[in-house]
Amino acid sequence: MAVQNWIDVLKSSQKTALIQDGKRKIHYLFTDGKEMAEEYDLKTDELISRKWRQKSTLGVQGVWQVEVGEPVNVPAALNSDVIKENCSNPVFLRKDTKTSFQWRIRNLPYAKDVFSVSMEPSERCIIIKTTNKKYYKKFSVPDLDRSQLPLDGSALSYTHANNTLIVSYQKPKEILALEQELLKEVKKLKGTGEGDVDCTTQ
Repeated sequence: MAVQNWIDVLKSSQKTALIQDGKRKIHYLFTDGKEMAEEYDLKTDELISRKWRQKSTLGVQGVWQVEVGEPVNVPAALNSDVIKENCSNPVFLRKDTKTSFQWRIRNLPYAKDVFSVSMEPSERCIIIKTTNKKYYKKFSVPDLDRSQLPLDGSALSYTHANNTLIVSYQKPKEILALEQELLKEVKKLKGTGEGDVDCTTQ
């Protein structure tokens, strides 16, 4: 089963743990050279962020691609002439809960009935659009892709409040079981505390 394959890939990866700022930080190095970094809240065990990176064909270390959590903004010098993105532009990010994958799009000041959230099973993606043609977004659910699980339209819902559209997809039982198993593995790692020199690698 594909879910089991992904669990096996995670278990066979080289893992390093660090406890810092109330977070459990786990770094995974996979056999294909890809890296994944996750941060969990120490109190709630909730996933705060997940990032990926891989080397280019020339062996150059790539930039981190954020899958879950706040997008990484590279601060520009205060008095530089760099062109910056308008702070009122929509901001798309994923912030999961224990039971749902959740995406938030900030700076969308429209009524809820303007939005349409649908699923495209053939392309394995979710599509957000507005009737006023002011916003369009197509995105996949990497967790379902990795585990080769089908998309389920009944698991999708959305709401809108405070200029933010919140799209939720209820996690299937296979994902919930996988996350529980992964959390047990993560907790077995002896994470070094801040200031400790060596990191525990498994």
